[in-house]
Amino acid sequence: MTEGPRLSCCLTFDFDAMSAWIGSFKSDNLSMISRGEFGPVVGLPRILDLLKRRGIRATFCVPGHTAYAYPTLVKRIHEQGHELVHHGWVHENPADFDRDGEKNNLERGLEALDRAAGVRPNGYRSPAWDFSRNTIDLLLEYGFVYDSSCMGNDFYPYYLRNDDEWSTTQPYVFGESCELVEVPVTWGLDDFPAFEYVPGWNAGLAPPSALEEIWKQDFDYALDNCPGGVYDLTMHPQVIGRGHRMVMLERLIDYFEGREGVVFETLGEYVQRWKANNPLEGWKVANPLYAGNTSRPA
Repeated sequence: MTEGPRLSCCLTFDFDAMSAWIGSFKSDNLSMISRGEFGPVVGLPRILDLLKRRGIRATFCVPGHTAYAYPTLVKRIHEQGHELVHHGWVHENPADFDRDGEKNNLERGLEALDRAAGVRPNGYRSPAWDFSRNTIDLLLEYGFVYDSSCMGNDFYPYYLRNDDEWSTTQPYVFGESCELVEVPVTWGLDDFPAFEYVPGWNAGLAPPSALEEIWKQDFDYALDNCPGGVYDLTMHPQVIGRGHRMVMLERLIDYFEGREGVVFETLGEYVQRWKANNPLEGWKVANPLYAGNTSRPA
């Protein structure tokens, strides 16, 4: 785990635009949907300019719906050296679809990213971090190398299991670990819950200083205690792109850069190195809890 940087800092941006309000929130309210426009029109250019000025390559998770709406911006993201990741079709919950429907959404997202930027992504991030029971199998079928939607760790990746089974009446049944790497996420390292006000759903509107404190302390813990780990920070152009939050983000970048042993890189770059250093079979032996090797029949 210690080969390479002491800590990889991965700035990731979910470029949802209008799709989050249409897909996840199922809104017919033009005012609510217009929140998404702030991302491409205002937030994204600010973010790209900041990253270029600081010489940082980041990861952008883009729904197919966004890629069709703003192909020139998606192409600009790619041309500036950032990674593009599949983020669904219209920010839909995969569990709302049967296998064929989820497969169709995967294909539409892939087609949109290919048309906009000529990219076939290696990574996937589920809209709102939701999975169906078919998601892992479909990601393997379509050749994805990694996912960044699950929460089974905080600063270390792990191999996902396929075909876990669960119910309220039987013991948990562990599936087989597969070649799909998980780069874990957490709502605590996401700007949306703290900042975005959604009436009846999310209070939001926290001062940046509150989130800055949380993000710094998680970063410090990872750097001091998780050598070779990854700090996976999730942001949204329509959220983090507000002026006072951009000021906070640049302060955080200053703080991260000031610590020895830290590098900024994309999720894909980190996964490539981690996977090469952690072949699946040996990793399963070293990590029996993830592999499900410690469970016993009831």
